[in-house]
Amino acid sequence: MRDCLKDIYNKMLIVIDANELFSLLIKGSRESEAIFFSNDIELIAPEFLLIELSKNKQEILEKTYRYEEEFSKLLSIFERRVKLIPKQEFEEFIPKAVSLFPEHTKDVQYLALALKFNCPLWSEEKLLKQQSLIKVFTTEELVEKLLKDEV
Repeated sequence: MRDCLKDIYNKMLIVIDANELFSLLIKGSRESEAIFFSNDIELIAPEFLLIELSKNKQEILEKTYRYEEEFSKLLSIFERRVKLIPKQEFEEFIPKAVSLFPEHTKDVQYLALALKFNCPLWSEEKLLKQQSLIKVFTTEELVEKLLKDEV
């Protein structure tokens, strides 16, 4: 299993949750964009993230200042930047992820993917921080870590 924070290219592997991606699409922030586009980070997500994006596209468009053409270009960049992992590659970790939060199943695939790769999760979901198996970074914490470690 790989080191939880660095791969052979000295990049931080991190699971990005849908809300972070939605936030980037809607309003973005200098910090979250710096993380997302950093060459020092390798982002992964469950494959179903694209389904969630497609399903919520209209709602995201209504909340953003972006035109649909700009949104589509940005979405295309995201699709190239985030490596999508099929569920079958991490499904053996789903029962463990469910056991961590039996009443909170919406983030199960993100937790299972983080368990599979022994890597942190980028999320603002406070509930996820109540477990100790996976490190969960907020945007602020991740920026602080990257600056401190100079990844």
